[in-house]
Amino acid sequence: MTGTKPMSTASSIALAQLNSHLGNIGANAARLLEARRQAAAVGAGIIVTPEMYLSGYPCDDLVLRSDFMSEVAAGLQTLANATSDGGPAIIIGAPHVEDGVITNSVFVLDDGAVQARRDKVNLPNYGVFDDKRNFAAGEMPGPVMVRGRRLGLPVCEDIWTPDVVECLAESGAEIIISLNASPFDLSKPDSRMAHAVSRALEAECPFFYVNMVGGQDELVFDGGSFALGADGKLAAHLPSFSEATVTIQLGDDFGAPSSLSGQITPPDEGMGALYRGLTLGLRDYVDKNGFPGVVLGLSGGIDSAIVAVLAVDALGPERVHAVMMPSPYTSQESLDDAADLAARLGIRLDEVSIGPAMQAMDGMLADQFADTGPDIAEENIQSRLRGLILMGISNKHGAMVLATGNKSEYAAGYSTLYGDMCGGFAPIKDVWKVQVFDLCRWRNANMPRGGAGPDGEVMPVRIIDKPPSAELRPDQKDTDSLPPYDRLDDIMRALCEEMVDIETIVSRGHDREEVARASQLLFRAEYKRFQAAPGPKMTALAFGRERRFPLTSGFNPLQASGKDG
Repeated sequence: MTGTKPMSTASSIALAQLNSHLGNIGANAARLLEARRQAAAVGAGIIVTPEMYLSGYPCDDLVLRSDFMSEVAAGLQTLANATSDGGPAIIIGAPHVEDGVITNSVFVLDDGAVQARRDKVNLPNYGVFDDKRNFAAGEMPGPVMVRGRRLGLPVCEDIWTPDVVECLAESGAEIIISLNASPFDLSKPDSRMAHAVSRALEAECPFFYVNMVGGQDELVFDGGSFALGADGKLAAHLPSFSEATVTIQLGDDFGAPSSLSGQITPPDEGMGALYRGLTLGLRDYVDKNGFPGVVLGLSGGIDSAIVAVLAVDALGPERVHAVMMPSPYTSQESLDDAADLAARLGIRLDEVSIGPAMQAMDGMLADQFADTGPDIAEENIQSRLRGLILMGISNKHGAMVLATGNKSEYAAGYSTLYGDMCGGFAPIKDVWKVQVFDLCRWRNANMPRGGAGPDGEVMPVRIIDKPPSAELRPDQKDTDSLPPYDRLDDIMRALCEEMVDIETIVSRGHDREEVARASQLLFRAEYKRFQAAPGPKMTALAFGRERRFPLTSGFNPLQASGKDG
């Protein structure tokens, strides 16, 4: 289709790296129209959104509802109508249904109407993606003429292999603009850039990569959109983990773009990227679900401390409520450290002793526990009493409970169902224990961009330096039950993220008994992780949506290896 009014050739294209609120079609459309006004003010002829921006992503089975898809269609029409003002054309991602076939699509809106549509060809069905469950694959696409430019519009997975971009280049595309909703993990930005450079060089034309930003359940989209010249060199880079609308200037060479220019914001890397990703995931989960704030148990240990710091940077100190719940085994050092941290962060800290409840439980269960000595049952009761208190506060005042367990604990099952696993969101669920220490040191030395907490040394050094302990019995240390975390994390990374066998890990220099023990702990705790709160994905393979193991299984890795440990 073509518009009725001739349009001048676009000399600049705006990349709208926006934070979509899944299902909030009206708000997403309004946010885009505001970005379009800003782009128009600097002369952009086209504005491009991320993949599935109008609906949010991943929609999962929402696309099977006719009322949802009708709202998406109405939102598209509203945006199309807005383009009758002669301002920038809109290229937007949204789901589409026609004759019962649902596609992940790109729409070109201009001159008051939908001018063209292209559908995603390659549907990912691995890791966190279930696209083949909900979408039909599109046909191999040709370019679309938009404001005098022949644009190829591949969608996310379409650029991870050469076929779609090759087809577009052979069909005459002069610019490739890829719409993406690519979730973050620590290795992902480098992989994206490598694929994009390959596609730009193969197509011999400029390449634009527009990525979503924001948190959606367990996924965090990091933005980091960019533009490459036909030579694969970086011409523009948008900030990580922040909304931005940036206009890229096109330099013409006999009608075709020969050069690009735009701002370059270096991406966040290492611990800075991990920290900002966690903060964004937490903020969006709380805000998009309408919680007024969060409440967490502050023990004086490093895990609850970093969760408190993350919460303050994400939400501001006034929205974070900490509760110290001491038992007879809680040290004065832990009480002092929790108070010190709360004072540095400027958050409310209350104290609710679980001692009276422990005595009551001892009496209530005296007959059931008769003729037995204290063991893990009594320890877990303490943890569950704390969970009960936090949930009571949450029910009364509306704040969401944050679980404070890390990935090492979740992997080993060193966590208590309905106790320290209690909560609506687990911010460090995909952060290994050794990374928790690194995050604390990083935050003490750096003020994260956009953070709402104080600058400077927010984490007491004593919390970082003291040996980790659950303090559920006298003189307890984590190493009573687990190997030192540097060794445990290395083993668990191999088991969880690489999914290698016991013999392979032993061949890397690890003690066979430790590897066998870790493997058994991992498999035995599957049922716990199945019931755990969601948390932001930060690694190449996270617990939750991405890990799919049976809860009931007779498979024993020790038997499979032919060893008995």
